[in-house]
Amino acid sequence: MHRIWSLAKRNGKEILREPVSLAFLIGLPVVMEILFYYMFHTLTPQFEMRYLAPGLIGFANAFLALFLAILISMDRESAFITRIYTTPVRAYEFILGYFLVAIPLGLCQSAVILLVGGLLESSFFSWSLLLVLPGSLLSIWMFSAVGILFGSVFNAKAVGGISSILITGQSVLSGMWFPLEGLPEGFLTVMGILPFKNISLLLQSIATPASSFEDLWRPFLIVAAYTVACAALSCVLFIRNSKAK
Repeated sequence: MHRIWSLAKRNGKEILREPVSLAFLIGLPVVMEILFYYMFHTLTPQFEMRYLAPGLIGFANAFLALFLAILISMDRESAFITRIYTTPVRAYEFILGYFLVAIPLGLCQSAVILLVGGLLESSFFSWSLLLVLPGSLLSIWMFSAVGILFGSVFNAKAVGGISSILITGQSVLSGMWFPLEGLPEGFLTVMGILPFKNISLLLQSIATPASSFEDLWRPFLIVAAYTVACAALSCVLFIRNSKAK
């Protein structure tokens, strides 16, 4: 546990060196929340706060993948990772050292979005919102796992573009900006398999007290499967690279 905590503190210091990026990480989703709510919530239910805020939490969490991917790829190109490979740090400790940094950042994103949502629409405040914040942990873990995987595979020049595709996927394929009714069945099937729509659906279902159990367990299992797969693959890559040193 000491090694994990030491890695997490070091990674936290690296991220805190870019306060402008941190402000962007939290500020951009809030600006979008305010703008889109005032522009469209009277025109379509899609932009009511019970749908908009949970969708924006997933969108905001996607930026964690970019942050972690850049950090790890830069570590790989420096002497830091080489030194790590010569220590008794295990693969899961290395992965958790980055996970622990992302968790407070993601929870801060979620909390601010929910707070602003409640201020804009007072009816949005309900007991179910108390569950949205811990529920967003799965979204945080999944995007963190993907970011760690990207950083383990791609170099510092490539991770920005690759992570941007992921962020765009969460924005477009989550269904947060448009109603899903009327879309081709094949397209809906693909959206149901990918994690993007399932993240929004999971958080929206938690925020809606009348949601059925089926609305929760299916997206939960899909997102959890992606999280475990990406984290496991990252551990495999760490072990392989450490043996190659």
